[in-house]
Amino acid sequence: MYRCYISSRHCKFFIALQLMELVLDQKDAGDWVYRGEGAANLILAYNGSSPAFIGKVLRIQKAPRDGSPRYGSDSDDCHASVTTDELRLWKETEDLVSAPTRETAEQLYVQHVISPLLGFEHVDAGIRVLVSREFLESIEKNALSQRPSWRVDAAKVNTLCNSALLISDHSVFPRGNLKGEFCFSVEIKPKCGFLPVSRFISEGNAIKKRITRFKMHQSLKYRHGEISEISEYDPLDMFSGSKDIVHKAIKALFVTPQNNFRVFLNGSLIYGGLGGGADGTGYKIGEAFEDALRCMIWADDGQRTTNFLRLVTEAVFGSGLLDRLLKVQKFDIFDIEGAIHAYYDIVTQPCMVCRDLGKDESNRYTYLHSLPLDESLKIVRDYLIAATAKDLSMMISFRPREDGNTESQYGGVFLKSTSQTFDYKASFIDFDMKPLKKMEYYYELDQKIVSCYAQMVNGQHRVENDLWELNRRHKEKETYQTLPLLHGN
Repeated sequence: MYRCYISSRHCKFFIALQLMELVLDQKDAGDWVYRGEGAANLILAYNGSSPAFIGKVLRIQKAPRDGSPRYGSDSDDCHASVTTDELRLWKETEDLVSAPTRETAEQLYVQHVISPLLGFEHVDAGIRVLVSREFLESIEKNALSQRPSWRVDAAKVNTLCNSALLISDHSVFPRGNLKGEFCFSVEIKPKCGFLPVSRFISEGNAIKKRITRFKMHQSLKYRHGEISEISEYDPLDMFSGSKDIVHKAIKALFVTPQNNFRVFLNGSLIYGGLGGGADGTGYKIGEAFEDALRCMIWADDGQRTTNFLRLVTEAVFGSGLLDRLLKVQKFDIFDIEGAIHAYYDIVTQPCMVCRDLGKDESNRYTYLHSLPLDESLKIVRDYLIAATAKDLSMMISFRPREDGNTESQYGGVFLKSTSQTFDYKASFIDFDMKPLKKMEYYYELDQKIVSCYAQMVNGQHRVENDLWELNRRHKEKETYQTLPLLHGN
């Protein structure tokens, strides 16, 4: 029998779906349109007429094209369960470790681990719905032309799955937009909002304590051609606690959205990239966006975008989401350079990091390798929870509030410059239960990011030194050429 794991407020609706034993088949694929994607999942928005799916999105799992296992296990089969080591890691969450499949475990992770931390009112754990292989194959074919080429090269729809995650479409208001209403939504990936202070960060990587991970990662992405422009966005600004500095962060994201800033009108993307990001805001793009705001922002031409970004700032700052998020991100106390040692103790393998460091350098990590297993489990568990919080997105949705309406169930934000009041709702989206095996990947990526940034900085210093030396020589040459004149020769 198909089991349903849901939050209480959606219980009646989802039980009805369960009783119908709903299965999405090939004939249903045309009702689902590509909305975007991340590294692990494809997001589809519903474009049909069934009341059961209006206001919902479907999250479909992807599989790497190179055949590498998605979870660090021996199989990419969606029916696979969590690994033995992961059962120990999440043993305190009983429902999670007893889940029949990994997909169900991921949903329960959101429901029982993430929701209490970030607030049940801001998180929708969703429901798993059955899908046929033919449905998934049709989705793969239909979405192919809309997906960024590098995403297509990296992964495809995982047709081995028999279910997908149905969640609320936070880019619209429930039952809204059916009466000609306008709804704008902004999706923001805030990224990691603090600098690590762990004593286990090596001296060679001390730059991590001064420069944000986001800024350093931009250099690596630029080198690999994943982006064509380095963003000026600084996550520390977003989490600063100052409204003016948060506004600075919002504006920087807007100028270079990449995959960190997207805007939707009635659920349709109008700004930012679908699955691979958008680099910068050209004149035509900015002009089109300014025109799209005409239906909601009462301002003169050239002023609507400015007012919209101020509206976003007011809502983001007032929602309290950033404070909640930062607390969870700071579960990462030891940094990956410390947590990786606890990981190797959990999986009962020789520590590859200590092996590569050598005896003298590895002595600083003796403390971590001498901890009881329960403490090692907590270090890694907290690190992976923080990793979820660093990768997720916030979705803030707005609609104009009717004059005189003071009984809205949603929060309100007043835009002083246009004398307008808007309903807004704020949610977190895109939660992934990080595989334990991914700890090794996190460590390797961390080293690559720091190394790339250090090389870039050293290269800049070499260029600056070369320019200084050329300038010095040029001045010496000028001085030498003027000496005969000074001596009357």
